[in-house]
Amino acid sequence: MTLSYWEIKSWLTNVDYTIVGSGIVGLNCALQLKKRFPKANILVLEKGTLPQGASTKNAGFACYGSLSEIIDDLKNHTEQEVIDLVNNRKKGLQKLRDNLGDKTINYQEFGGYELFTEDTNLFETCEAKLNEVNALLNPIFKKSVFSLKPNAFGFKNIKSQYSFNQFEGQIDTGLMMEALLRKVRLNDIKILNNVLVTNFSEDTNAVKIETNQFSFSTSKLLIATNGFASGLNIPKVKPARAQVLITKPIKNLHVKGTFHLDEGYYYFRNIDNRILFGGGRNLDFKAEETTDLNQTDLIQNKLESLLKSTILPATNFEIDYRWSGIMGVGYQKKPIVKQLSNHVYCGVRLGGMGVAIGSLIGEDLANLIN
Repeated sequence: MTLSYWEIKSWLTNVDYTIVGSGIVGLNCALQLKKRFPKANILVLEKGTLPQGASTKNAGFACYGSLSEIIDDLKNHTEQEVIDLVNNRKKGLQKLRDNLGDKTINYQEFGGYELFTEDTNLFETCEAKLNEVNALLNPIFKKSVFSLKPNAFGFKNIKSQYSFNQFEGQIDTGLMMEALLRKVRLNDIKILNNVLVTNFSEDTNAVKIETNQFSFSTSKLLIATNGFASGLNIPKVKPARAQVLITKPIKNLHVKGTFHLDEGYYYFRNIDNRILFGGGRNLDFKAEETTDLNQTDLIQNKLESLLKSTILPATNFEIDYRWSGIMGVGYQKKPIVKQLSNHVYCGVRLGGMGVAIGSLIGEDLANLIN
């Protein structure tokens, strides 16, 4: 691509901070940098026409982690680490709501539910650990988080009770990202879409960035690509594809809240009188460890099957759209927010909790700059 003098002068000269990724983390990073350095020239590069990973493709869950997920986390993390994880999700969601406003993002606090299939003992484990987990999280919420509720929504082939988190909510993902993008543009932050960063190299005073369209130099580089982080040689982050479908509108749809099923590997909600249903990564972990945004018959067929057998057993429905998003995961749930070298920084590995912690991680990433 041959650039004009005007393009080079206006967009690619004297760039103070370049952020890779225009998702929740990248945009919040840009806003925090502008707040700290009002005169800085900030450029955001995005590989897609829209944010390519998960920021415009997630289910819009404003969640803290299901009961079984927290119990499982306690096997691989200390109690304090789990407390910190949940506390950061709470702080991050509050920051998102404060920054954009509940009305703007259509935040609604209907609570979150976890359903348990009949063929496992997971419910019994969660029931036995419920009080212990509530005690652990009480300093954060000042109330009991989890309780048991009867199956009032008429789901089939599940245990007669499910766990309920009174504090969980939901948002409209599209409205959230539109609001973030508006805020960024109002702060004179430049965004260039359809620009893929292919490589970067560092010298004493700057970072040279190579893209699929042009090369330029920046004083500091901040990587916020999450699921695509391994493509820029950031270790300990694996991509994890999340496949989703959504039905056409359904009359008198009674489902309200956010729902997890099968240890959180499936999740669904009502949005605009449709059921949005995603997950199934556990059917083939290796195949879903990819940055390919296509869908597979294995998972899409399973999603449809569960819709018919469990979620909408007595309701006719049609699938309207299907899509995939890419998360960044690893063995540890704690995000990686650190300085990689003299002029390069990263904020990645959000573990499927981008809505909850993306605002916080973006600010933390920007605050690494001295």
